[in-house]
Amino acid sequence: MTSTDSAATDHAQKTPAKDPWDLPDVSGLVVGVLGGTGPQGKGLAYRLAKAGQKVIIGSRAADRAQAAADEIGHGVEGADNAETARRSDVVIVAVPWEGHGKTLESLREELAGKLVVDCVNPLGFDKKGAYALKPEEGSAAEQAAALLPDSRVTAAFHHLSAVLLQDAEIDEIDTDVMVLGEARADVEIVQALAGRIPGMRGIFAGRLRNAHQVESLVANLISVNRRYKAHAGLRVTDV
Repeated sequence: MTSTDSAATDHAQKTPAKDPWDLPDVSGLVVGVLGGTGPQGKGLAYRLAKAGQKVIIGSRAADRAQAAADEIGHGVEGADNAETARRSDVVIVAVPWEGHGKTLESLREELAGKLVVDCVNPLGFDKKGAYALKPEEGSAAEQAAALLPDSRVTAAFHHLSAVLLQDAEIDEIDTDVMVLGEARADVEIVQALAGRIPGMRGIFAGRLRNAHQVESLVANLISVNRRYKAHAGLRVTDV
C-alpha cells in the first residue's frame, strides 16, 4: 500500500464530523443566577424555570433573593450568592458591571469547577445614549476568566430584552443567543440551556477573545430600541 493509499484509508476511517445541533441533555442541571434580583437575572430565572430547569436566584442578601424567587414561582429558590454558587452546576453572572469584578473575586472558591456563563455588558451612558466600555482584560467575560482560573467561563445571553423575558403573556422569545467559550463541551451545554427557552437557539460565536464585540453590540440594540420603541433581539441567518 502506498503512503497515498494509507492516508486515504485513514481519512475514510475518521469519525464523521459532529452535528453542531447534537446538543446534550441539560434538563437535570441546577442553574444559579447571580444578580438574580435584577431585571435580566430575574427574567432568565423565570424563563429557565418555566421550561423545567431547577433554578436558584442569588443575591448579596438571602432574604432579597428569596423574595424574588417567591415572585417568580415555578420552584425557583433564593439564597445568598455564595450558597447559590455552591449548589449550582451552571452559574449565570447577571450582576451590574460596576460590581462584576468584586463579586466574582469574592466567589472564586465557590465557583471553582463550575461552568460560569457571563452575560454582563460593560456599558456607559451619556446624553448621546449607550456606548461600550473596554475592560482592561478585553471584555467582561475575559475579566471573569482572569478572576476565576479554576472555573470554566463562557459568555452568553447578552442580547435579551429583560422586558420580554419577564412578560408572562409572551410564550416565545424570538431570538438567537450567541455563545462564546474555549471548550466545545461547555459551549454546547450553554447552547442547550438557551434552547430550553421556547423561541431561542444557542449559536456558537467564537472564543472568549471575541466577547467584546458581542457585549458591545448591546449599545447598538439600545439605540435601535429607543428609536423604534422595540425590544430588539438577534437572528443569525443561514444556520
